Amino acid sequence: MTGPSPLVLSMGEPAGVGPEIIARAWAALRTEGPVFAVIGDAALLRSQGQPVEPVLSLVDAPAVFGRAIPVLDNPLPRPVTPGRPESANAGVVADWIEQAVSLALSGEASGIVTAPIAKAPLYAAGFRYPGHTEFIAELTADAPFAGTRGPVMMLTARDLRACLVTIHAPLSEVPELVTAERVCRTARVVHEAMKRDFAIAAPRLALAALNPHAGESGAIGREEIEVLIPAADALRAEGIAITDPLPADTLFHDAARATYDAVLCLYHDQALIPVKTLDFWGGVNTTLGLPVIRTSPDHGTGFDIAGRGVARADSLIAAVRLAGTMAAARAAG
Repeated sequence: MTGPSPLVLSMGEPAGVGPEIIARAWAALRTEGPVFAVIGDAALLRSQGQPVEPVLSLVDAPAVFGRAIPVLDNPLPRPVTPGRPESANAGVVADWIEQAVSLALSGEASGIVTAPIAKAPLYAAGFRYPGHTEFIAELTADAPFAGTRGPVMMLTARDLRACLVTIHAPLSEVPELVTAERVCRTARVVHEAMKRDFAIAAPRLALAALNPHAGESGAIGREEIEVLIPAADALRAEGIAITDPLPADTLFHDAARATYDAVLCLYHDQALIPVKTLDFWGGVNTTLGLPVIRTSPDHGTGFDIAGRGVARADSLIAAVRLAGTMAAARAAG
């Protein structure tokens, strides 16, 4: 089984599909790994129909993984009804994430995989972060890190690594948010992550344009001329191999993807549409530029199907495998 040490998987929203896809992911990975232990409610996970074995430490996980799901048991205070989140459980859900980050920072875990969370019950309980990414970034803010700090969100599907310069911003605000400074910082994070976490010695980055046809020399917008080309020039002067802004409608077909290792996308749908077209069920959300490795399935809590036994675990399985790959690359480097 792969990985320098076990991964740790936070259970996420207990009323969503997290518990059932974790059980399915373990069943798919139990013989080949990567080994992971779950931080969550052991009784809830046991109700998914797979064997569960509480462990006291991550060091016990490899011996257990082949026969049962290793769980660092932190029970919920309230019973769980599938599809009906309970704000009284939100504090423990946040604790699971904090525990996972602590284990990764200490080196006991080689990386973190996070099952989806529901923001509304967390907000009702006083959680003040937009999501996992920002919470984990703050939890790791004081940890040493030899690189450009993220977080940068990367979505992967098959051979596509799409990295976001802006994330959940209204489209009307994107032109103002896409500054040369933001593009350069994102590119540095991605360049370093390709080397550190993907063992790519000389990363090739592509830069998506903002406007149709890359602005057509200013006829359809000037952001390429005034922001993106100067940013690309500055990055190349630093030794980062990155293209000038390229029309997004020609960046994602098979031949184009073969020309780069990662692409910088300027707004949410510019990245998410090709990712979900290439592999709707198996996309992975990865956070780059942090002292810890973190991956997550590229979907939400699935309250509408929770408890029905129909949730697919493809994305979580891919997230566990990717975290294991990244952990091995980081350990080898």
